[in-house]
Amino acid sequence: MSSLTARLDQARPYATGLFRIVVGLLFLCHGAASLFGVLGGAKGGTVPVGAWPGWYAAVIQFAGGLLVLVGAGTRTAAFVSSGSMAYAYFAVHQPRGLFPLQNEGEASAMFCWALLLLVFTGPGALALGSLRSSSRSRTRELDRQAVPA
Repeated sequence: MSSLTARLDQARPYATGLFRIVVGLLFLCHGAASLFGVLGGAKGGTVPVGAWPGWYAAVIQFAGGLLVLVGAGTRTAAFVSSGSMAYAYFAVHQPRGLFPLQNEGEASAMFCWALLLLVFTGPGALALGSLRSSSRSRTRELDRQAVPA
């Protein structure tokens, strides 16, 4: 059993990375639907520019989803995005009923918690932020090796 646990632990960064990519893509799609009317749009159309809170939520969904998807600034983007979904749940959905199934707030609740998880786990593998930081650390190591002692 411990060998299975060890193998699963080795795959954790990749599972986290795939989770981040899927959550980011789905969140991006919600924003794109509201802003641009694609994928069925916001009830068949778009959210009017500057309309509170829908347009601002859509901008956060689109930009936050894109950043989370590619893994650039994942923790910050996920934190802001999670907060926007918490606001959406409590301001829009919760007044219509106590539980998400009653108030149609399942997506807001799930995005809130999934994005909050990414704040704590980080982007995992396959992230632009990881590539950039590993490139910087390699450059620093080469610089240290090139300087004579």
